[in-house]
Amino acid sequence: MENKKELRTWIDNFGLDHPLVIAGPCSAETEAQVLKIAHQLKDSDATVLRAGIWKPRTRPGNFEGVGALGLKWLQKAKQETGMLITTEVANANHVDLALQHDVDILWIGARTTVSPFIVQEIAEALKGTDKPVLIKNPVNPDLSLWLGAVERFYTANVKNLGVIHRGFSTYEKTRYRNNPEWQIAVDLQNRFPDLPLILDPSHIAGRRDILFELCQTALDLNYDGLMVETHYDPDNAWSDAAQQITPDTLIQFTKDLRIRKVTDDAADFKNKLNTLRTQIDVIDHQLIDMLGKRMKVADEIGALKKSKNVAVLQTKRWNEILGKMILQGEEKNLSEEFILRVFKAIHQESINHQEKIING
Repeated sequence: MENKKELRTWIDNFGLDHPLVIAGPCSAETEAQVLKIAHQLKDSDATVLRAGIWKPRTRPGNFEGVGALGLKWLQKAKQETGMLITTEVANANHVDLALQHDVDILWIGARTTVSPFIVQEIAEALKGTDKPVLIKNPVNPDLSLWLGAVERFYTANVKNLGVIHRGFSTYEKTRYRNNPEWQIAVDLQNRFPDLPLILDPSHIAGRRDILFELCQTALDLNYDGLMVETHYDPDNAWSDAAQQITPDTLIQFTKDLRIRKVTDDAADFKNKLNTLRTQIDVIDHQLIDMLGKRMKVADEIGALKKSKNVAVLQTKRWNEILGKMILQGEEKNLSEEFILRVFKAIHQESINHQEKIING
């Protein structure tokens, strides 16, 4: 699969002067609920109504969707509002039912993307379709697995493709439900700049108070669209209540979000510069996070040394680290001088942490 301008055709054909907005409830709950949300979104920037019909839940016993009945509700919402409709499909039977109900866009969930066997089954069921298919990133941070899923659809002659960035699972507790790992999406952009990239801030955040900042970061990184979970009564939603917002809140988001428009050479320069700077900001946050984790390990080492009355400075170990880092730095086109400055500073901070533990 090669990057081609044609990868953008389906999204460009919408003729929008703003990023594509896909919105709607996490789950279709009742016909009245689907129709009410659709009508509240009808005159907004939302072009596509989303709703989960089949819900793969982490643990049994949670609401797993209304099933095929919900497709009729989506179809009715489409007829009444003119919005396009989309839902997740997780097997060939889902595909057949969705196509029978004229679902306009299909998406592949994160739990499905991790399984090449299931992805292949769905790709075969969709072989040659002209309906757009959006592939969410796998739950684990694996760019090759994500792109592999895209390539399976492309090989099945499904050419209207896009990807959805919904964050990655982690065992560690963070401020996100799923860590964004922005660099993975940036790497994907760099390899396939014309493959439409859509952010799902709802599943990254897991809570509504940080949705806006995630949306803004995505637009700063030139994402092509947003998929935002919306519900007229979010707190009482049957699934993922904490991460849903009202249609009115979404409408306000679309007014407040800063969208860069390329109109001339100067604007194009600013646009590219802002994108690169946002990438730098994302990486800098990751650096701080990793340095913090390193110092926590240094604290544990300090406690261990204290328990055995061992000296803080271990010269042999330090020289081994420095030698390895200089060699790795050369592979990344980083000068020895730079590596020495950075790691001497890191080493000194590590010593400070250990001394504080030992003398505390």
